Amino acid sequence: MPSAPGFWQHRGAAAWSLFPLSLLFASLAALRRRLFALGWKKAERLPVPVIVVGNIAVGGSGKTPVALWLAAELRARGHRPGIVSRGYGGSVDGVAEVPPGGDPGRFGDEPVLMATLSGCPVFVGRDRPAAGRALLAAHPGVDVLIADDGLQHYRLARDVELVVVDEATLGNRLRLPAGPLRESVGRLAAATLVLAHGELSPALRQAMGPVPVFGFHLAGGAFERVGRRAERCTPADLRGRCIHAMAGIGRPERFFAQLEGMGLVITRRPFADHHVFTPADVAVPPGDVLLMTEKDAVKCAPFAPADSWVWPVRAQVAPGAADLIVEKIDGPATA
Repeated sequence: MPSAPGFWQHRGAAAWSLFPLSLLFASLAALRRRLFALGWKKAERLPVPVIVVGNIAVGGSGKTPVALWLAAELRARGHRPGIVSRGYGGSVDGVAEVPPGGDPGRFGDEPVLMATLSGCPVFVGRDRPAAGRALLAAHPGVDVLIADDGLQHYRLARDVELVVVDEATLGNRLRLPAGPLRESVGRLAAATLVLAHGELSPALRQAMGPVPVFGFHLAGGAFERVGRRAERCTPADLRGRCIHAMAGIGRPERFFAQLEGMGLVITRRPFADHHVFTPADVAVPPGDVLLMTEKDAVKCAPFAPADSWVWPVRAQVAPGAADLIVEKIDGPATA
């Protein structure tokens, strides 16, 4: 996925020049959604509840950590979740199961990360209903599906819509291609719940309507050596070293700011989301340290320098969000 254009942050000449195309995009998207709502285009309902995790904007809002959080919460409550994903950046033709530690070039970086960390079966495919059917056939014990990045995939009927919002990714609030929005801010009002990464402005909260909103943030502990994850170090161990920080995610600047907040002095190396890394991308001078995200580590582990470290982060979600989701798929708890 290429880097977001700078004009998406402002309503300048470049954005307004594309505004007619954004109106066409918005009209076609609204028509498509309306056809599904009326039943003129058929959404496939699978035999287990489906929870969609998605967003309304292009760019990193924290969907993958949220999907991993949701899988863990469902497992803790006795459910057996599975995950379906498009497999962006992979080369799978049709549908396929993603093995833990699989090839990101075949399955996509985020599905490999989820298969490695979630303890759940993960299937990829552009046709999300077909991926769901294949997963349930291979793993008949699965009793709920998480559809990663599936908000706009209306062919898959859903029971819960969990929308992840980071207001910084909403930019100029215009629709593609004039801005970063896949759907309007008003679309949030139809969601089951919203998870907000960071504070939301009063104007955005008003535009969202009465939808329940829960805050979350990404938190991490020690760094882990790439390739030998049991070996750990702390930020204090790295202070004073020459550090290169690399990130090929939706918002690399968030990762860099978190590292700097630990008191680390870093050289920033931003890459486009889903960047296909090469050994040249990760090269550092002898004696220097390389830090990276988990999403990048699944791609770089085979050729990362010896002194490379990953910072694992997990979504910390406000109380009540998981209970609301489980109530939606199981029904209210009985006294």
